Amino acid sequence: MRRLLLSMAFLVLAVPLYTAAMARVGGTEPPALRPPDQRADLIHVDKSERRMTLLRNGHVLDSYEISLGADGDGGHKQREGDERTPEGRYVIDWRNDHSIAHLSLHISYPNAADRARARAAGEDPGGFIMIHGIANGWGWLGPLHRLWDWTDGCIAVTDAEMREIWSRVADGTPIEIEA
Repeated sequence: MRRLLLSMAFLVLAVPLYTAAMARVGGTEPPALRPPDQRADLIHVDKSERRMTLLRNGHVLDSYEISLGADGDGGHKQREGDERTPEGRYVIDWRNDHSIAHLSLHISYPNAADRARARAAGEDPGGFIMIHGIANGWGWLGPLHRLWDWTDGCIAVTDAEMREIWSRVADGTPIEIEA
């Protein structure tokens, strides 16, 4: 029993320390953007299906199973810390190749309506909503990360999928996120 308790105590301490250390490792050589005719001109996210689809001229380029914010079924993001993934139309407005979650593409949340709604409620709308890979150091989880919604409101895919998405999505690409 004592050995079990010591092992559990070690895990409780080791996992956060490992995660914090690996978060600083970030930065991987990103793949090059594909030629324009091979890039998405729209990203569609269906939260209820946990699916993100890259489209070009209405045709599917690829589709991915995703994890969402920990309150993935709670509706549209209302404020900082609610762990909800926003709903609506946004754009990919910048990318981060030194992300704590492999690579990441920033979603332009909050828009003017999101800021107004939060201001009326006296709250901060939050931000830094991304499409990203798995937290650095945890990439070995691969598709297991999809067993639960674990992000703070972002859209997560495997690291290999993130590399593919990175190469097919240019800044300025619209993204539609629906319930």
